[in-house]
Amino acid sequence: MLRECQSHGYFRGETCPDCGQEGRFLMNEHELNRVGRIMAGVLRHFPEKFGVEMDPQGWVDIDAFIGQLRTQKDRLHWIKPYHLVAIVATDPKGRYQIEGDKVRATYGHSMKLDLKDLPGDDVPDDLYYPVTEEEVELILERGLAPTDRQKVHLSRTYENALAAGLRRAENPIILKVDSYQARMDGHLIQQAGKTVYITDEVPAKYLSRAD
Repeated sequence: MLRECQSHGYFRGETCPDCGQEGRFLMNEHELNRVGRIMAGVLRHFPEKFGVEMDPQGWVDIDAFIGQLRTQKDRLHWIKPYHLVAIVATDPKGRYQIEGDKVRATYGHSMKLDLKDLPGDDVPDDLYYPVTEEEVELILERGLAPTDRQKVHLSRTYENALAAGLRRAENPIILKVDSYQARMDGHLIQQAGKTVYITDEVPAKYLSRAD
């Protein structure tokens, strides 16, 4: 459920976590999930298929995006720009960013983009990455490189990496990345979400088992 509290802004849930008021209804869970899936697809993978233009940094015009949503999805004819702003503001993973009248996804892209403007000055000394039992030895030998995405995605904590790994393996193995030394050696690592960091690659010398 997506709602807006007059005093504390947008929130997800039945009542405002700050004051307990119900606030103004914006979207039910089904609508929120549906729009979220469309946003992920368009902003990470196929803007041209949805009829919106994306600049080299991944930004698209909010009004243009909302216009295409209303045109192409009859059941979303009611959606307005503030609904998208509310989704971004309350996204638990910080997957999206708004600046002025534009929106973008901050990670997860299958398209090649220039994301050099993402912050890179507050990176933890250690980051984490989940792998399977079958691939762990190969990765420890060869390092990490992108597969279906343009960047390697690293997690802030062991727990974050474990949660990500459980989506693709029953018993993921968590690798620790010496991000401090990697950065000292000139590798750019940037924060792209609340718990996600991206980089072009992680050479094997910076990897070790975390458990």
